[in-house]
Amino acid sequence: MPKTLPAIDTSGPICCPPVAAGPMSDADALEVALRLKALADPARVKIMSLLFGADPGGVNSGELAQVLGLTESTVSHHMAQLRKAGMVESDRRGMNVYHRPHRDAVGALCAVLDPNCCR
Repeated sequence: MPKTLPAIDTSGPICCPPVAAGPMSDADALEVALRLKALADPARVKIMSLLFGADPGGVNSGELAQVLGLTESTVSHHMAQLRKAGMVESDRRGMNVYHRPHRDAVGALCAVLDPNCCR
């Protein structure tokens, strides 16, 4: 059985020294690990890919479900995990929930993994 990571607030962009800066503190390593754990699912990687390529206004859950060939409840589960990790932002408009990537959070994670990646 996989080890359960402790619950901490990961809703904001990550803010810690880059991995290449030297040994990380346990708290910083946990912050990075929790965000990577949220992305460690092929469906979630595909969702992020779709969100980055979509209209800036976002994509609704029904559209994501149709494109991915998943049920809306499965998409909602994946979106909850990505939201909890701070990777996406969602807002309700009428009966639909629209999702878009939280670009600052994803960019911050990239910078922590490789400070030269986004230059």
